[in-house]
Parts: sequence; C-alpha cells; structure tokens
Amino acid sequence: MDNTIFALDIGTRSVIGLLLEVNDQSYKLVDYVIAEHKERSMLDGQIHDVVLVSQVINDVKKELEERHNLTLDKVCVAAAGRALKTKRTTITKEIGQHPLINKEDVRFLELSAVQQAQHHLAHEEKDTNSQTHYYCVGYSVLQYKLDHDVIGSLIDQQGQRAEVEIIATFLPKVVVESLLAALQRANLEMEALTLEPIAAINVLIPESMRRLNVALVDIGAGTSDIALTDEGTITAYGMVAKAGDEITEAISDHYLLDFNEAERVKRHITEFGEAIITDILGFEQTVSLEDVTKAIAPAIEQLAQQIAEEMITLNNRSPKAVMLVGGGSLTPSLTHVLAKKLSLPINRVATRGTEAIPHLEALVDIPEGPAFITPIGIAIAAKQNPVHYISVTVNDRAVRLFDMKQLTVGDCLLAAGVYIEKMYGKPGMAYMVTFNKQNITLPGSHGQPPRVLLNNELINVDHPIKHGDQLYVEKGEDGVEPHVTIEEMVDTYHCFSITFNSEEYIIKPTLKVNGYESSPDYILKDHDDVTIEETKTLAAWLQSVGKQSLLAELSSDHVYLDNQKIELSSFSAQLNINNKKAVLNQVLKANDAITFIPAKKAAVSDLLNLLDIKTTKKLNVIFNDQKVELEKNIVSVYLGEQQLSLSDLVVPESKLTLKQADDQAFIFQDLFRFVSIDITEIKGNVSILKNSQPATFLDPLSENDVIEIKY
Repeated sequence: MDNTIFALDIGTRSVIGLLLEVNDQSYKLVDYVIAEHKERSMLDGQIHDVVLVSQVINDVKKELEERHNLTLDKVCVAAAGRALKTKRTTITKEIGQHPLINKEDVRFLELSAVQQAQHHLAHEEKDTNSQTHYYCVGYSVLQYKLDHDVIGSLIDQQGQRAEVEIIATFLPKVVVESLLAALQRANLEMEALTLEPIAAINVLIPESMRRLNVALVDIGAGTSDIALTDEGTITAYGMVAKAGDEITEAISDHYLLDFNEAERVKRHITEFGEAIITDILGFEQTVSLEDVTKAIAPAIEQLAQQIAEEMITLNNRSPKAVMLVGGGSLTPSLTHVLAKKLSLPINRVATRGTEAIPHLEALVDIPEGPAFITPIGIAIAAKQNPVHYISVTVNDRAVRLFDMKQLTVGDCLLAAGVYIEKMYGKPGMAYMVTFNKQNITLPGSHGQPPRVLLNNELINVDHPIKHGDQLYVEKGEDGVEPHVTIEEMVDTYHCFSITFNSEEYIIKPTLKVNGYESSPDYILKDHDDVTIEETKTLAAWLQSVGKQSLLAELSSDHVYLDNQKIELSSFSAQLNINNKKAVLNQVLKANDAITFIPAKKAAVSDLLNLLDIKTTKKLNVIFNDQKVELEKNIVSVYLGEQQLSLSDLVVPESKLTLKQADDQAFIFQDLFRFVSIDITEIKGNVSILKNSQPATFLDPLSENDVIEIKY
C-alpha cells in the first residue's frame, strides 16, 4: 500500500473517491466510487454541513475498503479554488551600508515580502468588513532587483537598494478547518492538500508548458475555476459563480422540468445526442442535442461571457489557448462560443479528457471525457506538490501549517505572525557632529538578525521542520554607537610640501575639536564641533609664513604725464606658481613651485617706450662717400621746471610734462655733430655741395642726400 494513493474530490454535487497506484512516473487507476450528497450540504465548493459531508466521505471510504480488503486512514484532498487568494507584492531594503551578503539575509527579505502580502490581504478584508482569516499556503519569487535592475541572485551583491517581488497564495482558515473536521469525523488523516485549480493544471499543463499563456477552466456544478499560466509559472487564479447548474436550470425552465430531471436530461443528451422528456404537465417528447442547444443558447452565451470576462481580467488579455475540464465543460457549443468571446480560433479552445493525462492506465472503466480530470489530478498533484498539515509551537504558541512544499522555519514564523523586521536588533544610535559648519550624521552599526532555535538548537530560517517541533525566536542584538576617528571621517586630512623660490615649506592643517587643538586619532562623540583650518590659498599661506609684505609689491605704481594717469603694472613685482601667473585666491597643491620676482624701477625712456612715444628722429645721408646716420631728440620730459634725461628714474605718482621740439627738421650744420673734419688739412678754397649742388650750412637735409666738402 506504500505506493497506493487514496484521493477524494469533494464536490458540490458529489464525492468521488479513487485509488491510484504510483510506479515511478506512471499511474494506475485501481478503482473509484461516486456518491451523491443526500442534501445540499455543500455550496459552491464550501462545506456547509460538516456532519453530512463526513457521512458521504465515510460511505465512499468504506466501499473502497470492502472492495479491496484494506484499511484507509490517510487521504489526499483539494481545497476549493474559489476561496483561493493570491497577492503579488514587492519589498525593498536599503543596503548601502549593509549589503545582503548571505542566503539568510535574502531569505529574511523574502519572508518580509510575504508578511507584507499577508498584511495587505488582511487590510483588504478589513476594508470590506470581512472577518475571514487566511493561511499562507506558499509563495514564489518572481524576480530580484538590485538598484532597479533585474538580477539572478542578491547573494554577495553590493549596491544601494535591493528588491524582491513575490506572489503569495492564501486560503481562508475556515476552508481548511472545515475540510479537516469532515475528514477527522470519517477517521481520515489528511496526508496531503492541494488546490483544485492546481490539481488539473499539474496533470494537463506540465512546468515545461507553463511558459505559454494558457488558461484552464474547471467547470463543475456550482463554480467555474480558472487558472492561468505564463512565463513559466501559474500567474493567476479566478472563479466564476456560474457553472453546470445554470445550464441545468435553463433546461428546467425551458422544458418545464424539475431540477433533478433536467440534470438527467442534460447528462443523457450529452452522452447519446437525444433524450425523451416528460414535463410537469405529463407531456412527453423527444428532444435532440441541436434542439436543446438552441433552446438554452442564452444560458450558454452568458456562461461563456462571464468565463471570458474573468479570464481577460486576470490575464489583461485573451490567453493563447483554453483547456476545459469538469462535467460542465460538456455543455453543447460552449467551446465555440467561448472561442468567439476570446477572439480565438475554434481549435484553440478544447475540452480535455483523461486520455490527455500522460502515463495513466485505468484498470477499471471510467466515464469518458473531462469529468475525472480533477479527481485524478488531486491524487497526482497532491503527491507531486502536497500541502502537508503539521502542528508546531512557536514561542510556546501552537501553530498549524499547510504548505505545498517542504515546510521551513520561515513558514512557521509567517503562520505565527512573527514579523521578521521587528525581530531584527535596532541600529545603534547615530551621532550628529559638525564639520567645518556642516552637519554630518555618523550612523551606528546595524542590528543583528534574530536568533532562531529549533528544539533548542540554533538554526536558520531555511531549516526544515516536522510535526511536533518546538520553535523559539529571540530578538537580534541591537547595534552599537559609531566608533569613528577624525581621520576616518575626513579622508582629505593630510600634509604636503611646496617650494618658494626653491626653498621647501610644509603645509600642515590645524585640527580643532570644540575649539581646542586635537589629533587625527581623536574618537568623535555626539555633537562634537570639528574644524580643520587648512592653509589652502596662496594669499593665506604668504600671510601664515610672514611674507605678507610681498603682497604690497604686487600692486602697480603710476605717474601722471600731461595730467593723464599712466599705470606702471609691467614694472611691478611678479608672483608665479609653476611658471604661470599666480592668483592670490588660488588653492595650493602638493609640490607647487612658487616664484617671486621683485619689482623694477622705471626710467623716463621706459615710460616713453611703454606709451610708444618716439624720443629721437633719424636721417641717413652720404658724406664724402661714407654713410652717416644723423639723430636728434624730438621730445623732452620735465618734472616741474626740471628737464629729465631719458635715463632718469621715474618717481611714482610724480606729475610729468612732455614737450615736443620746435624744429624737428635736419639742416646741413647738424652733420658736424656726427662727423669729424681735420681743419689742419683745409687749404685753398672750400666747396660745400648737396647732391652736387652748392649748399650752405642752413640748407635742410633729406633722406639719402649726398654731401660733399671739397677743398
């Protein structure tokens, strides 16, 4: 019996029990029993009368036990999909100072996201005045993000912001508790729990196909359960409160039949294509499948419309294909009408039967079509993805858990309402300090994660648990206050050297804490006022080394010439840094070479050259076959009444006047200042010629005149 599964599909109209034999990946349907509810003890998949439902369960169980001479004490069941809720949520954490460096940190972040989803669900229920309490029955990570970019894993990553997005699945506590109570009354222990929409999906849409956007609709008697897959996972669940009973009621209304007779006609005409009916007035007639389809077309249209609307709401668009299972999926023309509503080709909407389940062998005759997909799916899916029921204690409080995977400590914390974020140690108190009049926050160290003890042994949240385990969660240690020195806070604190006219100087900042000089290894305290008086500019450094007098030489002198102010900036002192003209507010850097060139005195000739004033006039002549250059002053500079020579130094702020020579032309006699004549050699008559013409000493001269003196 170790490889035999006892499964129950507890539906609105009936309970189906079956025995399934598992061998590796193949399945054999050994036997099944179907029992109708004697009264309406279940509505829309929810147990309303535990006692009555348990009696039907017990009847099914006993019949299978008697047929096969065995004792059944464990069973696989499914919870109604209509009660399932999913929440998709994202949680973020700033990790700039504390990156997620290990798996435990990531796991805690995931659990925080699930708790957030549970919190949001609770608020939604509160807003609708619902008193429903939900169990989290599992979650899946959709993606991680680091600094807004999707990333495969957060372990050992560093950044500023970590995110995790999850989809969590919840069931109302009453659904599971009533199911447990009905099983316990029938002396059955719940071996595994699955969800009805998942049961059908697991046997018809394997994980390899879930990258496709496919919808599966389980149309039962009271509800139509919808499940959607996309991008490798089950993305959404939904429910429409219309199913096979609405079709039965339409037949009942049209042909004046009671409900049970209409249900018989629906099943008979689906199987054989026609049926003989007798209405409440005693009239008998034979109706065909075509007649019935035409008569109940509005009901089929309405059922298809609601299913299509729910699919599009859940999927934001029509899926690529739709699979129909369950007895209600045999409703005539439903596949065609639904395809039209979803704008899909007719061959993209189809009813699937047990023949579509791979590796299944039936040892007994079973009804053809989709009715047995869900019961067989429960047996297979409950083993493949079971939700176990166990009881543990968390901080001495009893907690019952249901899950579709191996339960871990983290699952227990969620079920017990232990908020992970609140169990972290508080961060150490931060210090506020002032640095050069700027407020700076020095954060304390991060709090430690909580300590988790399982049966008095320290474990992590990924550790598996089992029935009867005792779990204790201790709050993590709080962080401590910052321990930071000035040198650690101020990474620019350093000394450096420069040269001034090839002499080396060391620039060293002055460090003060609360007005008193201190050292770089001083450990900061809350509200400390730190200042670093660094000599950074050229002017400040000259002041600090007693060379401020040089700054006066940098200013330029001036004089007045004919009442016009003339700046003598080109003769002032020069201060250079690295062979470039320095600016007094220039920030000094390591190895800067400063040079100072003293100011120089300006002569009268320098002043006139500065103003581009010509002081002399020149003329070239030929005298007795020799080239001679004549020159004469054409301006004079006076300080008051005193005429200054061109070599005289100019006194700053003096008032000078400039006078032009009255006669600036050259005459013959000017030549004698530039040539010498030996008068002892003069004999006889003397002839004075200019350009071969007789001339006098007062004749004007022009450029390149030829002068001759003959005797």
